[in-house]
Amino acid sequence: MGSAKGEKLRFCIDRGGTFTDVYAEIPGHSDGRVLKLLSVDPSNYDDAPIEGIRRILEELGTSLVPNLRPLRNEPSNLYEEAIEVDERVELALEEEKGDEEKCGSFVKGFLGLLEKGISCLAVVLMHSYTYPYHEMAVEKLAVSLGFRHVSLSSALTPMVRVVPRGLTASVDAYLTPVVKEYLSGFISRFDEGIAKLNVLFMQSDGGLAPESRFSGHNAVLSGPAGGVVGYSQTLFGLETEKPLIGFDMGGYINRSPQLDINTVAAGGGSKLKFVFGAFRVGPESVGAHPGPVCYRKGGELAVTDANLILGYVVPDYFPAIFGPKEDQPLDVKATRKEFEKLAEQINSYRKSQDSSAKDMTVEEIALGFVNVSNETMCRPIRQLTEMKGHETRNHALACFGGAGPQHACAIARSLGMMEVLIHRFCGILSAYGMGLANVVEEAQVPYAAVYGSESVVEASRREAILLNQVKQKLQEQGFGEENIKTETYLNLRYEVTDTAIMNRNILVCDVRVRGIGVANILKPQTLEPVSGSPKIEGHYKVFFGNGWHDTPLFKLENLGCGHVMPGPAIIMNGSSTVIVEPKYGTNIAADFYLTNIKERLDFSCALFGPDGGLVANAPHVPVHLGAMSSTVRWQLKYWGVNLNEGDVLVTNHPCAGGHHAEIGGVTPGSMPPFSKSIWEEGAAIKAFKLVEKGIFQEEGIIKLLKFTGADEYSQKIPGTRRLQDNLSDLRAQVAANQRGITLIKELIEQYGLETVQSYMTYVQLNAEEAVREMLKSVAARISAESTELGKRNSAMIEEEDCMDDGSFIHLKLTIDSNKGEADFDFSGTSPEVYGNWNAPEAVTAAAVIYCLRCLVDVDIPLNQGCLVPVKIHVPTGSLLSPSDKAAVVGGNVLTSQRVTDVALIAFQACACSQGCMNNLTFGDNTFGYYETIGGGSGAGPTWDGTSGVQCHMTNTRMTDPEIFEQRRPVVVSILSERRVHAPRGLKGGANGARGANYLITKDKRRIYLGGKNTVEVQAGEILKILTPGGGGWGSPPPPPPSL
Repeated sequence: MGSAKGEKLRFCIDRGGTFTDVYAEIPGHSDGRVLKLLSVDPSNYDDAPIEGIRRILEELGTSLVPNLRPLRNEPSNLYEEAIEVDERVELALEEEKGDEEKCGSFVKGFLGLLEKGISCLAVVLMHSYTYPYHEMAVEKLAVSLGFRHVSLSSALTPMVRVVPRGLTASVDAYLTPVVKEYLSGFISRFDEGIAKLNVLFMQSDGGLAPESRFSGHNAVLSGPAGGVVGYSQTLFGLETEKPLIGFDMGGYINRSPQLDINTVAAGGGSKLKFVFGAFRVGPESVGAHPGPVCYRKGGELAVTDANLILGYVVPDYFPAIFGPKEDQPLDVKATRKEFEKLAEQINSYRKSQDSSAKDMTVEEIALGFVNVSNETMCRPIRQLTEMKGHETRNHALACFGGAGPQHACAIARSLGMMEVLIHRFCGILSAYGMGLANVVEEAQVPYAAVYGSESVVEASRREAILLNQVKQKLQEQGFGEENIKTETYLNLRYEVTDTAIMNRNILVCDVRVRGIGVANILKPQTLEPVSGSPKIEGHYKVFFGNGWHDTPLFKLENLGCGHVMPGPAIIMNGSSTVIVEPKYGTNIAADFYLTNIKERLDFSCALFGPDGGLVANAPHVPVHLGAMSSTVRWQLKYWGVNLNEGDVLVTNHPCAGGHHAEIGGVTPGSMPPFSKSIWEEGAAIKAFKLVEKGIFQEEGIIKLLKFTGADEYSQKIPGTRRLQDNLSDLRAQVAANQRGITLIKELIEQYGLETVQSYMTYVQLNAEEAVREMLKSVAARISAESTELGKRNSAMIEEEDCMDDGSFIHLKLTIDSNKGEADFDFSGTSPEVYGNWNAPEAVTAAAVIYCLRCLVDVDIPLNQGCLVPVKIHVPTGSLLSPSDKAAVVGGNVLTSQRVTDVALIAFQACACSQGCMNNLTFGDNTFGYYETIGGGSGAGPTWDGTSGVQCHMTNTRMTDPEIFEQRRPVVVSILSERRVHAPRGLKGGANGARGANYLITKDKRRIYLGGKNTVEVQAGEILKILTPGGGGWGSPPPPPPSL
C-alpha cells in the first residue's frame, strides 16, 4: 500500500474470535504500530480489519482512508445435499480422458440443486487422486449449468484416501465462495482497488498466498498458523535450543501447536459455571459480543473476569474500549458483584454437603476457575507431545495470545517445564507472524511404488517436473531465483497399512514439492544490552495460591536487554499482561523477539481406583469403557495378593473381559458370523501376566495366541494370522500403560497419595449426584405424563426389543423419584442363544452407564459414580449372562446396541438407532481385518435422526475405501442385525429402514446374504451393505397440498 510519499505501509491483521489484532510498519518510524479492537462491535463498525486500517491511516493523515461500504457475510450450513454418482475407475490410464457424454445423467440432479438455490459444489470420486478426468468432466458440466464454484478433491489434495479428500473438498466449497466474497469487498473499499495493493493471506500451513491463489480450505487454521510462524522464526535457535511448544490463548479458544494445531474452548471468553459441586470452564463462550461481565455489555462470567478479580488483568493498563462510546475501562465492580452471587451459591452447596466446610472467598473461587481453565489447556499440549513420544518437560513453552502470558507460569509448572518464552508482540503474534512468513506454492502428484533404487529414479523425475511448476508460480509473483527455496517430500507408508508401522516393504504414495518465496515483509531488530535496575511503574495487589501479594509492575518499553525481575511481577506489554508467579523470575533477551488399533482407533484407555472402579477415561469406544471396570475388578479378585510392581495383565475371555479382533478363530478378523462356541472366535484368555516383574512373557503369550483352546475340537481351530502384529500391539499397549503409571506417580509425588485418591472419590461423587438429579427429573416427567403414576414415589416402565432371530431383550426400569435411584431389571430376557450374539454381563453394564451419561445434561467424565444410584439385575443363563463357553463376538457389537436402544426407549429419550455395528471382516490365511460400518441414529424431541454415522456403543474410524480396494479381500464375513426387525420410532414417529446385505457377482447376479454370512469374494465382485436407519420421533408433518 503506497503512502503519500510513495513509501510502503505494511499491515499484518489477525481477526480472532474476540479481538482483531493489527500490526503496522510505518515509513519513518522505527517501532511498529499495534492496535487491538473488538472483532464484533456492530454499533461502532461493521468490519474490524477495515476499521483497524482506517484508524491507523487516519492518525497519519493520509488520503488512503478506505471507502467504507456495508459488507454482509451470512454463510449457510456446511452442506445441504449430496448426490451419489454411479462412477468407477478400476485402472488409471493417463492417455484416457473423461467421457463427457456420460455426464448427461447428472444434468437432472444438478438442475435440481440449482433450483433449490445451491450454487457451490464439492466433487469427490473414488481414486480421482490418480485419475482426475472424471472429476474434471463433472466440473465442466457443473460450470456450464451455472454453478458459481466447484471444488475438486483431486485438485485440492491429490493423494490416496477418499474420505479426507472429500472433507477437504466440502470445506473448500463451503468456505472459498465466502472468503472470495469477503476479500473482494475488503479490497474494493480502498480508493485505488487492488491495483497498487500487495495483499497476501496466511494459510493453515504457515505460508502466504496472494488473493488469486487463496482457497478456503487453506484458511481454516490460518490464525494459529501465524502464531506458529511468529514464535518459531523468532525464538527457536535464537533464544533457546530446546524444542518449542507454542501456546496461544485467545479470547475463547486456546491453541497448542507443535507439529499439529489443537484447539480447546478454554480461553478468556470461556463461560464459568458451578454444576453439581464442580467448577466448569467452557466449552460455551461468551464471545466478543456481549463478552464477559467486565466488558459492560451485559455478559456472563468468563475466564477474563476471574483474571480481573485476581489482579492478573490490570484495568489501568487495559484498553478503554468498552461501553456505548467505547471509552470506558473494564467494569471491576460489576464483575465482583457477579462473583459474590456465585460465591453464595457455592458456599451454600458446600454447607449442604459438610456443615463444617469453610466459606470460599471470591478470590479463592476465581482462582479455582483459573486452575480448571489451566488444566483444560494443558490437555491438548500433553496430547500433542506425549502421544508422539515426547516429554513436555524437555520443551520450552512459547506463550502468546492476548490472555496467554497471564497463565504461562501456571501452565509451565503443570507440564514440568522450566523455561517460558514470551514474545514482545505476544498479544498480536498471529498478526505479527504473518509478516515473518513466506509465500508458499505447493505441487503434488500420486505415485504408487515400493521404495527402492528404481522408484527413487522415477520419483526424482516427477520431482523435477514439480520443481519447475512451483518455481514458475513464484516467479509469476515477482520472486527472483535467489529468493526461491524448495523442499521435496515423499509420502511413505508401510505395506498393508495406511500408517507408518510394522516391518514391511515401504511404499511411496506421492511426491510433493514445496516452493518458498522469501518475502522479507518484516525485519528483525536486535536490542543492545543495558545496565542498572529495571524501573518499577507501581505496585498492585495480585492473588496467588497462598494469598494476596504486593506485586511490582513494569512496562516492557522501559525494560532493556539483560534486566532481571524476580517473581512475583507484572510486566505490561502493550496489548497483553505477563504474570510472573512468586517462584519464577524473568529476564529480557538480547534479541528483539522474545493396522486395526492404529487405523481404526479401536482401543480405549482408562484410569481406575483402588477398588477397580472407573475414575476417568480418554473418551473413545463406550462399549469398552463401561465394561473395563468389570474386567479390572475380576482380575483384582482373581490375582489377590499375587500382583507385583512391574506386572502387566492381559485378558480376553468374556467372563473376565472383552474380545479382540484378529486373534485366530474360524474366520479372518476373529468375528465369525456363525460361531457357536467361544473357541471358534479365537484366543480366550481369562488371566495371564503378559509382563511379570518387568519381564515380557513372549513365549507364554505366543502359545496362547497360536493355540486357541485346550480340548481336541478347539485345537483344530486356527490361531492368530498376524502374530507379529499382535505382539507389536501388545508391546505398544504395555508402553502406553507404563506412561500412564509414570504420570500417576508424578501426580502422587506432587500432591500426595491421600489427596489423589480423595479426588478420585470426588470425581465419582460428582457423577453420582449428576445422575441422581437426572433420574429425579426423568421420574417427574414420566409421572406428569401418566395420571396413574402421579401420586407414586416411583415410576416404572417396561420395554423390550427383538433380535432378528426372535430372541428378546426385556427391561423393567423402576425410578425412585425421591432418592434419584433406578433399578434396571432384565428378567424376561431370552436364554443363551445357539449363536454368537450372547453378551457378557459387563456389556450390559457398559450400555447402562453409557445411557446414563448421555442423559445427564452436564459435562461429567464417564466413571463408576454414574452407576452408584443404579442396580442392574441380569438373569444368569440369559443371552445377557451366558455360560463361559458361549460364543459372544456379536454381544459387544450387536447386542450392546440393542440394550442401549431398549434403555433409551424406556427413558423416552430418543427413538431406536440402527441397533447394530454392521461388522465386516475380510482376509485370507495370511491376514485378517475387521470393520464396523455406520448407520442411522434415532430422532429425539428436538433433533432429527442422522444417516451413515457411528452411534452409541462404537465410534471407531472406518478404513478409507481406497485403502480397502488396494488390499483385494478374499474371504468376507458380515455380522449384522436389524435385517428383520426395523428400528422403532417414538411418539408416533415412523420406524427406521431395515438393513440388507447383498453380493453382486461379476455376471450381475444380486444375491441376498441375510444378516450373518461368510462368502468368498472374487476380484470385480461387489459386496453391498445397506445399513439400518434410525427411528423417527413424533408424527410426520402432513404432505403439502396438491396443486
